[in-house]
Amino acid sequence: MIYQSDAITLQRHDNDILEMRFDLQGESVNKFNQLTVQSLTEALDAIDKESDVRGMLVTSGKGVFIVGADITEFTAMFDATVEEIQAFSSGQNGNFNRLQNLPFPTVAVINGFAMGGGLEICLACDLRVMSTTAKVGLPETKLGILPGWGGTVRLPRIIGVDEAVTWMATGKEQSAKAAIKSGAVDAIAEPEQLQDVAMTTLESAIAGKLNIEGRRSAKSSPLPLNDTEAMMAFFTIKSMIAQQAGKNYPAPIKVVEVIEAARGMGLEDALKVEGAGFAELAKTDVAAAMVGLFLNDQMLAKVAKGWEKKADKKIAKAAVLGAGIMGGGIAYQSSLKGVPIKMKDIAQEGLDLGLSEANKLLAKRVSRGRMTADKMGEVLNNIDPTLTYEGFDSVDIVVEAVVENPKVKHAVLAETEKHISPDAVLASNTSTISIDFLAEALERPENFCGMHFFNPVHAMPLVEVIRGAKTSDTAIARTVAYANRMGKKAVVVNDCAGFLVNRVLFPYFDGFSKLVRDGADFQAVDKVMERWGWPMGPAYLSDVVGIDTGVHAAGVMAEGFPDRMKMDFKTATETMFENDRLGQKNGKGFYEYVTDKRGKPKKVVSQETYELIAPITAERTEFEREEIIARMMLPMCTELARCVEEGIVGSAAEADLALLYGIGFPPFRGGVFRWMDSVGLAHIAEQSEKFAHLGKAYELTDGMRAKLAAGETYY
Repeated sequence: MIYQSDAITLQRHDNDILEMRFDLQGESVNKFNQLTVQSLTEALDAIDKESDVRGMLVTSGKGVFIVGADITEFTAMFDATVEEIQAFSSGQNGNFNRLQNLPFPTVAVINGFAMGGGLEICLACDLRVMSTTAKVGLPETKLGILPGWGGTVRLPRIIGVDEAVTWMATGKEQSAKAAIKSGAVDAIAEPEQLQDVAMTTLESAIAGKLNIEGRRSAKSSPLPLNDTEAMMAFFTIKSMIAQQAGKNYPAPIKVVEVIEAARGMGLEDALKVEGAGFAELAKTDVAAAMVGLFLNDQMLAKVAKGWEKKADKKIAKAAVLGAGIMGGGIAYQSSLKGVPIKMKDIAQEGLDLGLSEANKLLAKRVSRGRMTADKMGEVLNNIDPTLTYEGFDSVDIVVEAVVENPKVKHAVLAETEKHISPDAVLASNTSTISIDFLAEALERPENFCGMHFFNPVHAMPLVEVIRGAKTSDTAIARTVAYANRMGKKAVVVNDCAGFLVNRVLFPYFDGFSKLVRDGADFQAVDKVMERWGWPMGPAYLSDVVGIDTGVHAAGVMAEGFPDRMKMDFKTATETMFENDRLGQKNGKGFYEYVTDKRGKPKKVVSQETYELIAPITAERTEFEREEIIARMMLPMCTELARCVEEGIVGSAAEADLALLYGIGFPPFRGGVFRWMDSVGLAHIAEQSEKFAHLGKAYELTDGMRAKLAAGETYY
């Protein structure tokens, strides 16, 4: 052994081939933390002392290659100076340059994920051999930054500017097939043949059969584009990327700008340009927000895994009650992820609708090449439609997804409990009805909880798992385990009106109702909030959710929290409902809907809406953008703070992720609490005072005041 640390070992084989093996002790994956970076420096120092080396393999001792930098160490970077951040990049770049310039050929053996810095070290090697099951990519733009260890320099010089920009701007994982086609890797092999193919490739390079010097020269030289070619290429690329990324995500366009600025430079100068771009992005609120989301997501996964470990048995069979769009979506998702499911309804028409929904979703996967027809048949066969309770005594969990009516749910739950085993979990997919109230109908309330899916089930990541007063830890653990099996993000919350997401969404809608009452144009409010980052404005969202659904839920919220959510005026939404304008479901709401060329509903402005709301609204007034944002967001902020303070949700991180995954809160803002930290609680307090006349929903909570007084933040 030439060198050994807790991150890297370096040994010399009998054929004078070195093997640098990454195997970070105490971790399930390899990553570039401070220990690994320091170990790489020391390993390279050890190599410098060796003589008569013919070549080197760079390998992994784990099931992945290297997943990238240790993101947990990133948060300190946002407080560092630009100079300190650039020094962070240049140190590792020095290592990669040393690797690239070793006096013998090097081959990266990519056995699993090689992401970010994991791919960048591969690019510094002369050749790359990849397992057919591995994935590579540069996902840094998903964190609001750009590759900082040579990715923007080497990748365009290896696979071309267009392809390299696509890889980096999207941040997508690339398969072995895509990597070999683009030229990012030199060979692919089945996992069991990977080491042999890598050694053969290295021997070919040693024998001079591969032009190693030419490859090194290309990575260290200016891009082979003349001024005219470069001007045309970068103009087109920048236009395309700007359109796709949008103005709220600066990293993708910065990738293009960095490549363009360094196109005529050699390696060292180009790396300096990259380092400056990396440092600039690292100091943005967007980077802080998106890295924060990444870390929050890891924390949420850890919490969910912790619950799963507490489950006393594996969820092997499931059932869903109600086979409409929601029930069919739940059945599809369960079967798709390998949990066979019974789908019960009281009518054959319902079963036909549920199966049709599952069939439609599966057919779409087949048409896009994401599933074979055989696999589709297998998934459909694991959905067992039934009009009876036959076989329910063998299921581990039942999800009730019948109509949102307390009496109906009471009856269905009580009846179902009689047909399932004593330890089976019974869960209600309710969006508004109290879990404690529903539990009153049951003999075993300890086995009952809420499991609130968001529509459409296959697309929305969030599941709220709702604990009632009598719900046991075992029931929660099994339900979270089932959510995990279904590929969902489970957030455990306590019972209250609206639970978490709807409880904080409706104050946001109330802010909208008050703006329209005071003369704001609902279209103008939509545009402001969409430009702020929401996927759709409040009027459009109301139409998509369903005006009738919104009015029903608003009534539940008003009853649950009358001091903040009971309106003392008729809202525009109620007016839409009274005039049978239910949104997309019947083609007219705040907007009217026509079918576009792709068969999807397209919204158009409706003059009738303005005529209907005229009697209940003030004279049309043009509100400042900042006032619209404040009046919309403040009620959401204060209500979410109450949810944390009351213990409805466990942490600010879980609350932020619930809104991101449940209703599409703008990711680049990092969540409500992250956003409040970025603008400062002092600013939130100023806005609260300014709009105090609008009601209690605009008042700071006791916890917010305490944080403000102590100078604390949520993160």
